[in-house]
Amino acid sequence: MPEQGDILLIPIPFTDLSSQKRRPVIVISNDIYNRKTSDIVVVALTSNPATVAYSFTITSSDLERGKLNRPSKVRVDKIYTLSQTIVVATFGRVNSNVLDRVRNELQALTASNTSF
Repeated sequence: MPEQGDILLIPIPFTDLSSQKRRPVIVISNDIYNRKTSDIVVVALTSNPATVAYSFTITSSDLERGKLNRPSKVRVDKIYTLSQTIVVATFGRVNSNVLDRVRNELQALTASNTSF
């Protein structure tokens, strides 16, 4: 069962639902939710270096376990609720500092009267 902070490989649909591609994601739903439901809530992880609002860069030094092939952007603006049954692989886990940063970026994303 996936745990909060796990980095997973999941087939993610394109926004127009025309196709899908296997992509890495970080589980942000808590472990109680993950145990009690068949779903997980995740944010996207990409190697695209473009700077976008509500994203930040992580490297292998930000992981409790596993390794990233290159620095990656956590895209807090790309949130998915997915079935746990579609997880292809687990290949790492981010540390608590990354999860705190995700929470802060989510709060900024959902705050009123905020512009980017």
